[in-house]
Amino acid sequence: MARINERVTDIPGVAPGFGYAHAVTTSNGLAYVSGQIAVDADGTLVGENDLAAQTRQALTNLQNVLHALGTDWTNLVKLTWFVTDTSQLQDLRDVRDEFLRPALGNLPNPASSLVQVAGLFRPEFLVEVEAVVALD
Repeated sequence: MARINERVTDIPGVAPGFGYAHAVTTSNGLAYVSGQIAVDADGTLVGENDLAAQTRQALTNLQNVLHALGTDWTNLVKLTWFVTDTSQLQDLRDVRDEFLRPALGNLPNPASSLVQVAGLFRPEFLVEVEAVVALD
């Protein structure tokens, strides 16, 4: 049975989570990363009404979490996306590939799920992405 190793709350470049850890590592070598949203290190929304800009900021935050965990995109097991509107999915995919293609090259992307939701925790947010990561 896997046990919790660490609850990671302080991530350089990522706004603090209020009441939750940005990631939890387990004894079986996995990390579960909380949903990352389009806020900068000060907690300010980036990319109002712009799915591409919000996706870029959420993935920048995720990248910072990965680095804090001592890993990178190559150890990404699964992404789960929550979006409020699926009409602009190509924008999301294009931004995702800006981050993943340099790291993965010709390897396939990690497992992924995408869910359209009625809304996120604040109406100005268009996308949230969480991850499961294999640790070295």
